[in-house]
Amino acid sequence: MRASLSLAATLIGAAAAAPRIPFKSTTALISPVPVVYMRQNTQNACFLIGDEALPEETADVAANLASTVTCDNTVSTIAGVPDVTSGATSFSSVDFSQASGQTPLEFALSKFATAPPLAATDLEAFQDMLNVYEATEAGVRSVGGPLALKVPKFFLEMQVSRIQTAQGNPPDAPGLQVDHLRDKVLKNAPKEAQNLLNQVTALAKQLS
Repeated sequence: MRASLSLAATLIGAAAAAPRIPFKSTTALISPVPVVYMRQNTQNACFLIGDEALPEETADVAANLASTVTCDNTVSTIAGVPDVTSGATSFSSVDFSQASGQTPLEFALSKFATAPPLAATDLEAFQDMLNVYEATEAGVRSVGGPLALKVPKFFLEMQVSRIQTAQGNPPDAPGLQVDHLRDKVLKNAPKEAQNLLNQVTALAKQLS
């Protein structure tokens, strides 16, 4: 009997002395959601020629444009991206980088001017121009290329928002509001002349 009690005491002591393995929640092993989308999410976009991961917003735009724009692989534009077309507009026909003697903003102000009155402007034509700029930007990002086209692209976005507002259909998303897009243009154009920046500010106030 004493031998049995002694054995039991020994086993209890050994169990108490054994190291404890801390419990880890399975949630700690789950990786955070990535903030970039890889190429496979936009595999049907003919303008994505590289393998660089895209920012989420750019990837969403690329996915939406994949079935809207077409590519002419015989013509290369910025960073080797093929010439894209939306509707009747090709990027090569509105390419700021081919404008001799004009800065990106200067080109945008002259090329992407709206009609008087603002509500009479052809919204579809401006949307097509914006589409080819956004598609080309996504293509440039896919190869890690230069992003000077952001200035005319944001200006086009602002113009589209102005036209929609003047036509009685202002965008709901905060990121598509005229004032927000005005600030995007100004932020990305620090080296542009002040008189050009003033024109952007003035246009943002003209919504009818």
